[in-house]
Amino acid sequence: SSHEYKLNFKKSKEMCLSYIQDAMLQKQWKKAAEFLTFYIESLEKDFSTEYVSPSEMIWRIGTEILCHHSRSSMKEFNSFTEQMKSLGVKRYLKVCLEHTFHLLCNGLIDEAYQNLSLSESWRFGEQTVIQDKEMKLIKAYKGLLDYYNWSKQKNILLEHGQDGFEDLSVEQEMHSYFRKAAVNLKEIIKIPGVWDLFVKCYVDLLEFYGDHNEARQVLNEYAYNSKFPANPNAHVYLYQFLKRHGESKKSLVSALKILHEVVPSHELMIDFNIMLQKSKKRKRRRLGLEVIFAVLDYAGWKENVKAWSCLAKQVKQIVISEKHLDWIQQEWNSRKDWWPAFHFSRYSAKRNWQENESLSYEKALVAGILLGKGCKYFKYVSHQGCKAQVKRFRILKKFVNKHNPVYLRISG
Repeated sequence: SSHEYKLNFKKSKEMCLSYIQDAMLQKQWKKAAEFLTFYIESLEKDFSTEYVSPSEMIWRIGTEILCHHSRSSMKEFNSFTEQMKSLGVKRYLKVCLEHTFHLLCNGLIDEAYQNLSLSESWRFGEQTVIQDKEMKLIKAYKGLLDYYNWSKQKNILLEHGQDGFEDLSVEQEMHSYFRKAAVNLKEIIKIPGVWDLFVKCYVDLLEFYGDHNEARQVLNEYAYNSKFPANPNAHVYLYQFLKRHGESKKSLVSALKILHEVVPSHELMIDFNIMLQKSKKRKRRRLGLEVIFAVLDYAGWKENVKAWSCLAKQVKQIVISEKHLDWIQQEWNSRKDWWPAFHFSRYSAKRNWQENESLSYEKALVAGILLGKGCKYFKYVSHQGCKAQVKRFRILKKFVNKHNPVYLRISG
């Protein structure tokens, strides 16, 4: 009966999709392709009165298989994509975007640009309005490729030099790409979102033509507009721009302070700490200590010589002056329960000594001050250093022994 057929058809579809999923998870792309063929054929043979359109599932699965199948070719991928475009009008522009990405990944820049141009001119009644977001992305990626072409022409000019380059066609073509790229890139970065690559390219265009004010405005908007999602890179780009143009330390500190709050383990925190240590303002030096302690809370920094050197330098300065020991104490109070095992075990001391003498020196100095002369890490490294007759380790041992009362004050 019709009812029984529909039930059986539904079960067979679900089983087929399950087989496809299993094959894909096991990277059996040939097997997955066979099952997908059966799946599509079963849809075509469906005798129900309802029209069964190619689902997004077929598009997604088919694309994944063609990307990994050993016998897949660009010709087959293009053919499949064109079928999906014509059959799936409700996601026409999504398919176009994915097609573009695939072409770009295979180095077919001109074909990708042509695909975007055709997509940009697509119109299909109310579907055009419904897919407005996708259309904006189409234009944005076209702007990105215009920037790419602008950059190529710019490099040609720079290689030849303006004095010895008589053909103005390259310069004219470059300006043409600039205008097209600027229009599309400017539009997409107005929409709240994460547009890192687009922002970087647009700012590069503006800087090249000397429009630094608009470039600064774009980066400020990207970093500080509350409508945009929190994005560490926005503050990185602003900081790099300010640094390139010799802006004041106040502006640089402001940009990196927010980055520290968002990503305390960011690689720029070393620059931030050095900048703050050099400041004459007590508040900034205090922040510098907080910054470098926070960096070393993360496993990725455990064996970074530069980070430990920054901490050792600042801690040593505080200990010698005997001013602001409370700064160290405040930072240490929240870490004294887990930093000794995390950073200062005997195993770490042995490994650090074998692999990097400079790292072991910086860490031993910090360990000796924070945990006293009885610290396992300090004892092992200072002993090995003195045994190897390295002068700075003898000086280190004397320094920590001399200032051991500081440890007692810090530990409370």
